[in-house]
Amino acid sequence: MKIDILTIFPEFFDGVFDVGIIRRAKLAGIVEIDVHDIREFARDKHRKVDDRPFGGGEGMVLKPEPLFRAIENLLGTSDRSEYEEGTHVVMLTPRGKPLVQTNAAAIADKAKRVLLICGRYEGVDERVMSAVTDEISIGDYVLSGGEPAAVVLADAVTRLLPGALGNEGSAENDSFSRGILDYPNYTQPREYRGMEVPEVLLSGNHEEIEKWRHEKALEKTRGVREDLLKEKGE
Repeated sequence: MKIDILTIFPEFFDGVFDVGIIRRAKLAGIVEIDVHDIREFARDKHRKVDDRPFGGGEGMVLKPEPLFRAIENLLGTSDRSEYEEGTHVVMLTPRGKPLVQTNAAAIADKAKRVLLICGRYEGVDERVMSAVTDEISIGDYVLSGGEPAAVVLADAVTRLLPGALGNEGSAENDSFSRGILDYPNYTQPREYRGMEVPEVLLSGNHEEIEKWRHEKALEKTRGVREDLLKEKGE
């Protein structure tokens, strides 16, 4: 998969994709991630990428010209109908649809190229949306820009690509992958500060272990995210 990121602060991403799972996926050729400075596509001598909004209001808005040029430089076109199959142009914005595990899985499964646009200031000129295929939000809050969201989305998608994880079953058992939160995990030592590992996990009875894990996952979900169970009809 190829992931391109458009931002006015490329330095934000220095080193962020050079650790952990994403680094291993890059080295293995599973994913390629490139960061592009939107200012490189501005034509005036000051490399201006923003301006005041028509109609008045606070703040600045990212201009359409540099963004259209950037999209066309990377994809060859800004016409959605002409994008190659498997191309997703994603605007990271608080008004987008929430990023949930199923969204990340769909992108990982179907997308071949993902272009992430990091908004800034008061937003992006609405005309840019004509070149966008997806609007995604990572939560009901406002960030200074789309850069943190781009990191979140790139990570969520990359770890679901075939071969990215050492154990493919890890992704299947993640929170949300089954529609509920993850079960509790334990490791050595068996006893620590008076807290012991549940006996069932030491029993070797895999059927009972799976039953215990499912019950604990449901218990955790009821206590923290009951809305997920309502969505599943449980």
